[in-house]
Amino acid sequence: MPRTIRGQLILGTTLLQCILVTAVAAYLYRQQSTALRNRTAQRLTYQIHLLGSAAALEIRERRMPALQSVLENMLLSPTIRAARITDLSGNTLAYSARNSAAPVAPLSATEREQIRRFYTTSIFDNGHFGLEAMEVIHVDNVPVALAWIYPDAAEDQVDLTSLLHSALIFALLAIAANALLSLLMARSVTRPLRGLLRGTKLLIRDPERTGVFPLKTRSLNEAGELTRSFNTMVSALNEQRSGLNDTLALLDSMLANAPIGFAFFDRKLRFVRMNQFLAEMDNLSISRHLGRPVQEIFSASMANQITAAIEQVFTTGGPVRELELHGELPARPGTPRTWLTSFYPVRTGGDGPEDQRPPGEQVRWVGAVIVDATERKLSEEMLRRTEKLAATGRLAASIAHEINNPLEAVTNLLYLLHQQPLDPEALQYTDMAQQEVARVSQITQQTLRFYRQSSKPVQLNPDELLDSVLALHQGRIYSNRIEVIRRYRQGAEMIAFSGEMRQIFANLIGNALDAMSKGGRMVLSVRASRSWQKPEVRGVRIVVADTGSGMTRAVRERIFDAFFTTKETTGTGLGLWVTSEIIEKHNGTVRVRSRAAAAVASAPTDAEPTSGTVFMLFFPLEGPASHAWVDQGQGDSLSPDESNQTQVSS
Repeated sequence: MPRTIRGQLILGTTLLQCILVTAVAAYLYRQQSTALRNRTAQRLTYQIHLLGSAAALEIRERRMPALQSVLENMLLSPTIRAARITDLSGNTLAYSARNSAAPVAPLSATEREQIRRFYTTSIFDNGHFGLEAMEVIHVDNVPVALAWIYPDAAEDQVDLTSLLHSALIFALLAIAANALLSLLMARSVTRPLRGLLRGTKLLIRDPERTGVFPLKTRSLNEAGELTRSFNTMVSALNEQRSGLNDTLALLDSMLANAPIGFAFFDRKLRFVRMNQFLAEMDNLSISRHLGRPVQEIFSASMANQITAAIEQVFTTGGPVRELELHGELPARPGTPRTWLTSFYPVRTGGDGPEDQRPPGEQVRWVGAVIVDATERKLSEEMLRRTEKLAATGRLAASIAHEINNPLEAVTNLLYLLHQQPLDPEALQYTDMAQQEVARVSQITQQTLRFYRQSSKPVQLNPDELLDSVLALHQGRIYSNRIEVIRRYRQGAEMIAFSGEMRQIFANLIGNALDAMSKGGRMVLSVRASRSWQKPEVRGVRIVVADTGSGMTRAVRERIFDAFFTTKETTGTGLGLWVTSEIIEKHNGTVRVRSRAAAAVASAPTDAEPTSGTVFMLFFPLEGPASHAWVDQGQGDSLSPDESNQTQVSS
């Protein structure tokens, strides 16, 4: 909620206006939707009768191939998305749709329920697919088939969209007029309170600054009385602060240079005293802390925990020990820190014997001892990560061991199938299946041996491996409208483990396709080159570049960490980690350049910026060795045409 009366008045009236406009728009939308649904049902009834009559004629004449032409003629109507003819069991006899590339989906559970009911004509709701029409096709009064029509409601939504646009324009005009009226009315109400507000802010910012008090006022109404009462309160607070300063002077001198943070809070959760160590931790002076509540110093999550602990100590009179707090220092944003904090009661003398007072009133202040435990938490996190990696390795080895038996059976079946008299296309598919099963077997063996070599490295052509991986992703490349540019140079061969190199290319190409879900361009480059760090070392340079969404600097710094992923439920965080391990095993080097779409949006308009990512790999000619490195570039701009360059700006 806004903190000003003006803001609250504007916000309240605006919210009321929004609720009214939303209610009216919802009512109109509901009415129009009902009318549109009735019109659609009437149209479907006519269209399904037409389709059933035409299909019955073709079936009576036993011209089954002509059913496809009947369905295609039905698609001439812009209100039909797809049409289907099935037998009485729901098996598709003919199917036609505007999106010819989409596969023929089987009947849903709702549609099969309509078959069981077996109405002559049925207009029903198929869940999120919308209305559908089904009619039994009779030949000589005998049911022989079923006709289905799937409407296209895109054009029917134009009227609803126009209605919503009109409602939105009306709402914006009403809200603007309401806000202007509220602004003019609130100005006369808030003017007498501004002087009091300015004085309050000065007191909050610097409790020691008393030269501006008492505040001057000429008003005789409630605002003037409130200002005079505020002046009296400030005077009383100054007197109390003077006494507290004398009492706590000794405590301040002892705790000023302590290597841990100390603070004291009153019942209003305000800082009463603190040491210099805690002030430096918060990057605020001690005077900026005193008299201010914890909500104004710490973040919301930390302030809630501290508030709950202080209130517990005041209520129970007992300490709260080893409370773990998480947050960031104002001087070092973006760096998470961990503190262990203990709260204890501070009791002072009062009126009457202490044992006769309620437990909550025995506590005058609450003291806090704050210890920085960030390094210890990092050590614990590293230990947990190590245990997680070890458990993952054991699980991967167990799964790989169990996969070997069915893999052997599949290999034998493919061998027997290959011995049968098959046409050349079937033999080609059988060979591809054997190659992929052999690759899976090699991966399982590599998992079982983990870092030990699974086979002898061989001389291979990276061009062929890249093309084989592209063939596996051809469906995604076509459906996402991705342009693939190959820049292969002759003579670029290398010595490596073919299965592991295929795994590298599959990970990089798969990530590039994930980043270009809405289309784009992918550049693959292979050529002979020299090492970035050691020019005398010759090898092969492989580049995989894309024009996808790109990565931020924070993501680039962690892409090779195990279990780190930005794909939420679809990612495991192991692809690039395994890729870096394989590159290290082959004595290779990888550099990464990336620019996120957010950075592109903020670039100058004349720079023609491009978002995307470039992975540049270098493998020496001598093949796998025992020493390697992974080098992450920190470049912020790129183009796929730059995929051959060897330097990465940091």
